Amino acid sequence: MPEPIHKQGQLEIRNVSKHYLANDGTDFIAVKNASFTVNAGEFVSIVGPSGCGKSTLLRLILGLGGDYEGEILLQNEPVRGTSLSRGIVFQDHRLLPWLTLKDNIALSLLQAPGTKAEKEKNVAEQIAIVGLNGFETAYPHQLSGGMAQRAAIARALVHQPAILLLDEPLGALDAITRMRLQEELQRIWRVEGVSMILVTHDVEEAIFLSNKILVMNANPGRIVDEIPVDLHFPRDRASTAFTDIRRRIFELMHDNAAVPETADSYVI
Repeated sequence: MPEPIHKQGQLEIRNVSKHYLANDGTDFIAVKNASFTVNAGEFVSIVGPSGCGKSTLLRLILGLGGDYEGEILLQNEPVRGTSLSRGIVFQDHRLLPWLTLKDNIALSLLQAPGTKAEKEKNVAEQIAIVGLNGFETAYPHQLSGGMAQRAAIARALVHQPAILLLDEPLGALDAITRMRLQEELQRIWRVEGVSMILVTHDVEEAIFLSNKILVMNANPGRIVDEIPVDLHFPRDRASTAFTDIRRRIFELMHDNAAVPETADSYVI
């Protein structure tokens, strides 16, 4: 399988912490001292239990979530608010039911520069990339769950973001459809060459897709390790190397689940 064409999309997270005020008035630390880099064209997954700060980190990268400590830099520029340089796909496809597939994707280009013809060409190219030719005039209720998620990916990529954020985009699908969409997502990543960050509870999914995996644990949310995935594509889920990485990740999550808060707990 050929290497992807890398676009601009280097992301740097430097000592990022995010606090919330809990209902009882206490200070809740959602993320503490997170630091990592996503290189241009790299696929990075974040895994960990519920409540460990995975989605909080993604929201901060997107430009939501308010004040935080530390720095978030995309292509050496600080992230301040939302921008078309960052696309996102959620677990729910969030297609508008009264618009066709084509019009849902084109919605992302309403405020973008370019002529009508250029935008239509861009939409058509993205529909082809996600394999939905022939469904341009279909409405969301006429699409399967997997097709709707592919449309959501096309909508997020149509304005050519530097980085694509994926917040459990396959979590609501059945097992067979999920595996097929993992292969489809991998293909799209390699065709587009865009940097991607996937938040997932599925460790096997992370290994199948990623160049590296960040393992997080909760209370407070922290990165406990960064694991490179140096496996050739396409990946064999039953191989010894694949299962060794899976075992290591589960051991990390188990061993760090009850680590007390100390300064050394947050050093990668």
